[in-house]
Amino acid sequence: MARAGLTAERLAAAGAELADEAGFDGITVSELARRFGVKDASLYSHVKNLRELRQRVTLYAAGEFIDSIAAAVAGRAGQEALVAFADAYRAYALAHPGRYAATQHQVDPELLAGTTVLARTVDTTYGMLRAYDLTEPDLTDAVRLLRSTFHGYIALEAEGGFGHPREVQRSWDRGVQALHVLLEHWPRREEGEKDDD
Repeated sequence: MARAGLTAERLAAAGAELADEAGFDGITVSELARRFGVKDASLYSHVKNLRELRQRVTLYAAGEFIDSIAAAVAGRAGQEALVAFADAYRAYALAHPGRYAATQHQVDPELLAGTTVLARTVDTTYGMLRAYDLTEPDLTDAVRLLRSTFHGYIALEAEGGFGHPREVQRSWDRGVQALHVLLEHWPRREEGEKDDD
């Protein structure tokens, strides 16, 4: 690849490809420099260090991830939106394991401030949950429950952790249906009851 046009954005995109091939921890300055046909030092004109490079990959992957989910959820509400959200979440994670792993990493606030990724993620996730009429702190609790359920299921699936002969897709579908029922019947706090925080 020619060095002309080398930018932080192109490095992030190439890093995302490398993450899918070699894992998130496989992203190195040396390997990306080799792919672009330049010396390692050339990359430091665009990123400060390996930490920033990996964080830029995280932001790139997170943007792709939430955009794919938002496209799937658009125009849907309630259970239909939840199913679309869950299925898009799982599809991206299984198709792009390195990029998905990148989305699980924290990004420094100053780098995050220059993007709309966090706002898009919040808008899409909270928008999907709107039909369930949750308020804080229940909304945050519900988001954490969904994320941890999806992540745990996908991690087990990717590692071949489901040994029972029942089709994994059927269990996924039933699990998402169960989450819908739970969200519809979320335990409400009594009038005047305060949160533990």
